[in-house]
Amino acid sequence: MSVDKKLLAIAIIVTIAGVSVFTLYQMQTQTTGLVILHAGSLAVPFSSLKEIFMQQNPNVNVILEGHGSVTCARLIIEGNRTADILAVADYNVIKEYIFPANFSDWYIIFARNEMVIAYTSKSRYADEINSTNWYEILNRTDVKYGHSDPNQDPCGYRTLMVWMLADIYYNKSVYESLNQNTTRRIIRPKSVELIALLESGELDYAFEYRSVAVQHNLSYVELPPEINLGYWDKADIYAKVNVTLSDGTTIVGQPILYGITIPKNAPHADLAVKFIQLLLSETGQEVFENAGQPPIYPALANDVTKVPPELQGNVTNYTPP
Repeated sequence: MSVDKKLLAIAIIVTIAGVSVFTLYQMQTQTTGLVILHAGSLAVPFSSLKEIFMQQNPNVNVILEGHGSVTCARLIIEGNRTADILAVADYNVIKEYIFPANFSDWYIIFARNEMVIAYTSKSRYADEINSTNWYEILNRTDVKYGHSDPNQDPCGYRTLMVWMLADIYYNKSVYESLNQNTTRRIIRPKSVELIALLESGELDYAFEYRSVAVQHNLSYVELPPEINLGYWDKADIYAKVNVTLSDGTTIVGQPILYGITIPKNAPHADLAVKFIQLLLSETGQEVFENAGQPPIYPALANDVTKVPPELQGNVTNYTPP
């Protein structure tokens, strides 16, 4: 073989080898997108879980998309989004929307929370407000207060429940006075959208979850257990109130419990199971503790036998109050 032909043969071999190496590199670096629709109040702990999960699974890209919990559910059942995981601020959203549409038949309750009134040093009467006079402060004509949309976000309908429970607890017309206001009351699709308004001084007070206030270093009024929806032993009191949403769904007052499930049409159900395993692990519990959002362990399920087998060891059956 001539020198030129030898060089040509070597060049071809090198080229083929190079293509093979490149193809192998492409295969090794391809990522799978794990889509998680979640409540806005889960943004901080889920961002931490995302980083941990992607370190453990370098070929997976976790895609977080936050909305009000009801909006998340509707995106799935109306076919506008295909998700691998749905995580909501009220497990009842899964039961009332996802179950009837046959997108899942199980949920896991993994964390709890409570309602507070968040504010900053810029808020009017910040030096006066407390757990006994908050409704009087909010009714002052120069005070602006806000909450999320009840028809999109559980924090919104829970705000209305707090006002209703306050009627009973204080023996005052709290709900009527706060709900009828149209000029000083600001409503946003999800509760975390109110944070920027608080920080800019455009809003004086916002009804938020305690975890959100902690995560954003906000001051907050702690509400009595009888009205803050945070205590299991007050479930019978919370059940005295309810809110009917614009679509006709009626939500009865209950302790705040977060739920998670994997839709039946999830493209990457195996990876979704792995992510929930991380969430339920000691590492996941620590993430939630650090985010000011107490985890529940063992986690609770509506029916352990319907939960993926890999998760059954971390859950126990739960009967709602």
